[in-house]
Amino acid sequence: MNTAGKLFIAFLKIGLLSIGGGYAIIPLIQEQVVEKNSWISGKMFTDIITISQMTPGPLAVNTSTFVGLQVGGIMGALAATIGCILCGIIISLSLYKFFQTHQKSAYVLEVLNGLKSASLGLIISAASTIISTAFYGSITSETDLSAPNRIALLLFLIMLFVLRKWKLNPIVIIFISGIAGFVFYR
Repeated sequence: MNTAGKLFIAFLKIGLLSIGGGYAIIPLIQEQVVEKNSWISGKMFTDIITISQMTPGPLAVNTSTFVGLQVGGIMGALAATIGCILCGIIISLSLYKFFQTHQKSAYVLEVLNGLKSASLGLIISAASTIISTAFYGSITSETDLSAPNRIALLLFLIMLFVLRKWKLNPIVIIFISGIAGFVFYR
């Protein structure tokens, strides 16, 4: 199977299992593209997540497009993006029909409450992955958790303070962070 086909299948699986969307899907994508298939490095994956957050559109779609582009060019980007959204479209249309039929069922409402809890766990997992990668690089059993990247930690704390104190637009914070990253990490 060619690269575009492999990307399509991988992101079709991700799209099928992406309950919660957004940040909840990051660990699933990382498992497929970094750990299982070794298409990109952990550092590149973190960069792609960062870019995906800054660009308009859903995080999962942006991430799949950028990963596909990096791995398989334009055809890879198309295959990964279509694979990522196809299951969501089919499932959404099916669920719409189901909920129209069973909108007053107490059981259906309880299942939805359970899914909300599972999504929260996935979001927390994604946040811990992003934070650990930003402050420590890739986490292994040999990683010294008492020695985070001090520059990254300092930039994070300064931007958090600026954001909370002066309520700047997040785009301004991203722009300032990008300049600081360029200055400190080039």
